[in-house]
Amino acid sequence: MKNSKEKITREIRIPSNLIREMEDRTINLPSFQEVVKSSLKKDTSVLLNVIMTGGVVLGSSDIHIEPEEERVKLRIRVDGVLQDVISIRRNLFSSLLSRLKLLSEMKLNVSDRPQDGRFSILIPSQKESFSVEIRVSALPSEHGETIVMRLLDPRKLITIEDLGLRSDLYQIFKKEISRPNGMVIVTGPTGSGKTTTLYAFLKYIKNPQVKIITIEDPIEYHIEGISQTEARPDKGYDFANGLKAIVRQDPDAILVGEIRDLETASISLQAALTGHIVFSTLHTNDAAGAIPRLQALGEKAVNIAPALNLIIAQRLVRRVCSRCKEMISIEDSLFEKIDSLMKEVSREIISYSRETEIVSIKGCKECNFTGYRGRVGVYEALVVDEEIEQLILQSPSISDIKKESKKRGLLTLQQDALIKVLEGKTTIEEVERVIGL
Repeated sequence: MKNSKEKITREIRIPSNLIREMEDRTINLPSFQEVVKSSLKKDTSVLLNVIMTGGVVLGSSDIHIEPEEERVKLRIRVDGVLQDVISIRRNLFSSLLSRLKLLSEMKLNVSDRPQDGRFSILIPSQKESFSVEIRVSALPSEHGETIVMRLLDPRKLITIEDLGLRSDLYQIFKKEISRPNGMVIVTGPTGSGKTTTLYAFLKYIKNPQVKIITIEDPIEYHIEGISQTEARPDKGYDFANGLKAIVRQDPDAILVGEIRDLETASISLQAALTGHIVFSTLHTNDAAGAIPRLQALGEKAVNIAPALNLIIAQRLVRRVCSRCKEMISIEDSLFEKIDSLMKEVSREIISYSRETEIVSIKGCKECNFTGYRGRVGVYEALVVDEEIEQLILQSPSISDIKKESKKRGLLTLQQDALIKVLEGKTTIEEVERVIGL
């Protein structure tokens, strides 16, 4: 009986007729708003199913339910940008909150401290059914508990070919992640696509001859053929302890979800020096900042230098909608600014002139009238060769690393983003919003 109850509270199956209805009616944000409005008088379970299914259909990464003094705001994040959906009554929110807590196995009578939970929804499909895991976070706020549901849609798992890499970067990435040992670090803020990039790397190197083990917090997507473990710090199983155990399993490749402390950094670097290829993430603003960050954790330069293969910094910018985009001439002042920032970039990588046109957004039903649809990665990559390794041994500053890496042909995040502007993939306004100019 216990197992049956766990299954009910951990996974819900979305009715096939609801999926068909949502796919037919939910083509953009306004249509989603109408569907939610029409569901407000229905059963709480039905309303929640509509909200979650609509989020999946629209490709939302997370759903926010935020109580205010008189009403409760429902918002969804699409392509990295939050958008208002609807306001709901507070008494309806109480029912939704109870339903979510029950599904997520949170304590119903606790509202004065944060809680985390999870469940999954099974989406029936004519081609192949799939499960979307929902990570739920409840946080006490002034007017009640704020809820964020993160949607982990397995269809968003992509290959290295889909990352949006320049051809030169594509070759560098393939070479460095295929090495038998060393460390590859991906840096960037929360929500910049680091995990997606690392999973693409794992999918690329995965084959029956390679044993891959991960330790993550949490496991975001499940990949067939890879041993994935989840850190449980509350039970003494953190990244450092998990990594020690993983090394004893004789893996060829290891993914460490994030380097947060000296012990995790030390074990990761040691594993990279002893016959393993190690992938991990670090919170820094750019690729050069990863080295001082490791030193700030307490790691010695003599251990960092020989272990690192590649450091990647990345961001996500929105792609322009292909249906409604318009091409415009570049204003003189903007061209001068772009030309100044791109003067070090080889014309073999991007060729442009004063006559080159860039994209201007317009907006249509297909893109929720935003002018954008989907996102693409922007990258900079620091390859740790012999010269960079010797520089690291001198405990350099970030500016010193940047100077040397530019001499060696590194393109900055700004430059890679401007290449995508000149190629018509995104807009100058989007680059200014995400990266700055």
